Amino acid sequence: MAAPAHADLTHKISSSVQLTVDASASQATRLGSTYSVSGSNVSATLGGLTAPVSATAAATMNSGTYTQTTDGSAFSFSESFNGGDAIPTGTTVSSGVVGTLPAFGSVTTTAGGVAGSLAGTIDSAGTMALTAGGAGTSATGQFVSEITIR
Repeated sequence: MAAPAHADLTHKISSSVQLTVDASASQATRLGSTYSVSGSNVSATLGGLTAPVSATAAATMNSGTYTQTTDGSAFSFSESFNGGDAIPTGTTVSSGVVGTLPAFGSVTTTAGGVAGSLAGTIDSAGTMALTAGGAGTSATGQFVSEITIR
């Protein structure tokens, strides 16, 4: 008489739902001060940039003194100054949220997501119900059934 057949059977079931709402964010770039001067038939006691008074201040413009080299002759003169960004004081952070955004020369801000009706469920049969939320959200569901026979 033959021995009865024997096998180990393992059945694993796993499921997951991931709901995501994007956070708002700002990226700020502090711009430096710039100064330039050019001309012809002009003599100058050059101006320029004056070093900031602190690490949070911006450089300032130091005006030069300019005179025409040859009276009555043609001349050209150009001077420009772009004041850079000082670091604002009083920036506060509470619970990971920046209360005031920096007022720098280059700021990119993205709005946060809106959860709205964002939802997701998976029952024991693997039936998924994922409900879209507002802008900046995502819902991902996964159901895995694994059978192993040894």
